[in-house]
Amino acid sequence: MLRRLRVFGGGSLGYRAFDRALKRWIVTAVTLAAASAALCAPASAASPVRLMVLGDSLTAGYGLDQDKAFPVQLEAALRARGLDAKVINAGVSGDTTAGGRARLDWALADRPTHAIVELGANDALRGIDPATTYANMDAIVGRLKNEGVRVMIAGMYAPPNWGKAYEKEFRAIFPGLSEKHGAALYPFFLDGVAAVPALNQPDGIHPTAAGVAVIVDRMVPVVFGWLTEKE
Repeated sequence: MLRRLRVFGGGSLGYRAFDRALKRWIVTAVTLAAASAALCAPASAASPVRLMVLGDSLTAGYGLDQDKAFPVQLEAALRARGLDAKVINAGVSGDTTAGGRARLDWALADRPTHAIVELGANDALRGIDPATTYANMDAIVGRLKNEGVRVMIAGMYAPPNWGKAYEKEFRAIFPGLSEKHGAALYPFFLDGVAAVPALNQPDGIHPTAAGVAVIVDRMVPVVFGWLTEKE
């Protein structure tokens, strides 16, 4: 073999050139193989999702054992679908949109990749001007996007006691922000649970553990699709 290399390559110099070329070919082949393996790897091998739920008592799990709170039940449902997801409970009971906006630095310290913003119920209960709620939510969603966090907005309805005009203006906040920021939207967080006595605690506002399970059951197909879609 060495004799042939010397004939075709001009002696030992030709052999060294061949040796260098062979090494380059090996490095290239290994690199291409690794890239191909990465492209073909299953979704479960990707970096885990860190989904923060920024919310109020509906997120925090008011009146419930913590293992029955919305973030815990949502994480279990996502993992049951094969998604490596960590759901972070960033809910504070009594929080308004102003409160959520004020603690964004603290919430972002958990380094979320995605966020569901579930705020606004306490604004509506207090009759806060919808323009103020909009401004706070706009700032929250904008900040999250600037930090590279993908956002889903969980909509909320106002109670009827403030009148039709207030109810209409408040309800429009969430789809309006979704359109402005290109954020995903789940229209009504309490869908299927609001005003159903058997699914709410005695206050008629906060879901029971069974009520949270209904919320999760309705939301998880939407959330799973959003978390797994390509950007």
